Amino acid sequence: MKPLCWLALVTLSLAMPCAVHAVEKPIAAKVLVLGHRGASALRPEHTLASYAKAIADGADFVEPDLVMTRDGVPVARHENEIGGTTDVAAHREFAGRKTTKTIDGHQVTGWFTEDFTLAELKTLRARERLPEFRGIKYDGQFQIPTLEEIIDFVAAEAAAQGRVVGLIPEIKHGTYFQKAGLPMEDRVLAIFDAHAYTRTAPVEIQSFEIANLRYLRGKLGKSHPNVRLLQLLDDPNEQPYDVVAAGGKLTYADMMKPAGLREIAGYADAIGPNIRAIIPLDKDGRLGQPTALAHDAHAVKLELHPYTFRPENHFQARNFWQGSDPKTFNENGSIAEIRAYLDAGVDAFFTDDPALGRKAVDGR
Repeated sequence: MKPLCWLALVTLSLAMPCAVHAVEKPIAAKVLVLGHRGASALRPEHTLASYAKAIADGADFVEPDLVMTRDGVPVARHENEIGGTTDVAAHREFAGRKTTKTIDGHQVTGWFTEDFTLAELKTLRARERLPEFRGIKYDGQFQIPTLEEIIDFVAAEAAAQGRVVGLIPEIKHGTYFQKAGLPMEDRVLAIFDAHAYTRTAPVEIQSFEIANLRYLRGKLGKSHPNVRLLQLLDDPNEQPYDVVAAGGKLTYADMMKPAGLREIAGYADAIGPNIRAIIPLDKDGRLGQPTALAHDAHAVKLELHPYTFRPENHFQARNFWQGSDPKTFNENGSIAEIRAYLDAGVDAFFTDDPALGRKAVDGR
């Protein structure tokens, strides 16, 4: 065990103890900064403005979560329910579209992308999903972008920056959209194939489900060397919804065991667990000791791409808080927390503020 160390925060005139943890080396040639929904700590998530900020701040990849419109167009929203991330509730013409649906086994009330055409969605404007932490400065300014618009935008920004920027799209609610007659997987691949940029730029497709990743692995074969697959992992007690729909018993906890990781390695290139599955918090909310997950994943050649680092105190381990206000934007704390996970062996990581992720990686 390492002796207790101290991270000096000169600008804050305080010091706080670093977590004590073992060092695991990443297996990736380069640790990547993944812009979570763009730079969602600084701009409304899943907007071109958010992706632009992420790229300007040094993100290696930007993430569009994908859902479907009624007319079969993949668009970027974290969920298909858009009441919390757009101004749809203020549009009286859409008041009758509010409804309750069962999404992945949970009842959800609101407005859903699959009930709108793309043209209708384009009349809406994005809102901040976490206004209590991030304010509403940019509410009402940005449209919902399509996957094709995002690809064109990223290609242009990458050219302007003089570097390649990858895309790491997540297929949301795969089983739900398949049953709704709006399957996403083939459509997404066709869009990537149709754009010169995504025929060569790095792409990593994510899902919390299993069957669609297995399907994609079969479709991709060796013909798309630039496309990788990421198996996302949720709460250990939960199950992938395609497993639930099929009456299976497999849990995310099972998938994080050595046998489960070996199974994932047969169709995916990386796993994406919650950061706390790698280094959990203790009873006081401080970083504890790393689990075996990083070592076990690396043992079967799976990279580790966890989610999500956020710059506000509220989302950080107590080790790293600045003051006592959960809303405080804590740059030094975020960098220190990310570095603890870099020592634990992560190969890439999702962050709401790619500029801080860049500092954490490049300043070591």
